[in-house]
Amino acid sequence: MSLPAFGPQTHITVGLLGGSFNPAHAGHVYISEMALKQMGLDQVWWLVSPQNPLKSKKDMAPLAKRVEMAEKQVKNPKIKITALETRLGTRYTADTLKALQQRYPNIRFVWVMGADNLATFHRWKDWQVIFNSCRIAIYHRPTYALKALSSKTAQRFKKNRLPQRMARVLKRQSTGCWIFLPIRGNPLSATEIRNRLEHKE
Repeated sequence: MSLPAFGPQTHITVGLLGGSFNPAHAGHVYISEMALKQMGLDQVWWLVSPQNPLKSKKDMAPLAKRVEMAEKQVKNPKIKITALETRLGTRYTADTLKALQQRYPNIRFVWVMGADNLATFHRWKDWQVIFNSCRIAIYHRPTYALKALSSKTAQRFKKNRLPQRMARVLKRQSTGCWIFLPIRGNPLSATEIRNRLEHKE
């Protein structure tokens, strides 16, 4: 759970995949590995959130348990499981990004998320600041593509969208750019997994 140790001369590109991971599942792994491959990222950091401000605390497993379960899902050494928001003392994505950019000025960060998050992104604190201060990669999820691409956020930043063919160069673009990548949809959701486990128990 400690902050990654990098020297001041470290120049790498890191994808940030935030979420509750309650629990982590194969869909998270798939998106992370596709991000590594399609965008040529050096690493992907999972930011296991202490508590998503937009989600209920009900049925939320303890942070340490969610981190432990995430570590069991991941076999790729380029995918790092972290609880950085706890270490940084941040709660909102905008604050987390700002703290990471200050701590690691030579690392290029790409915020990675599913299309379901883009659909409701305008509800996030300082959502316009996030889009202007980071490169963002949005991955397709079944049934969400149309809603995501017609969302308030997608329309607001329509001119900043890059074509799919530019996935490999997104990391070298200035902040404020985003891309939508229509990969094979993965229908898995943490909510569905929790419901199945509860039914089984």
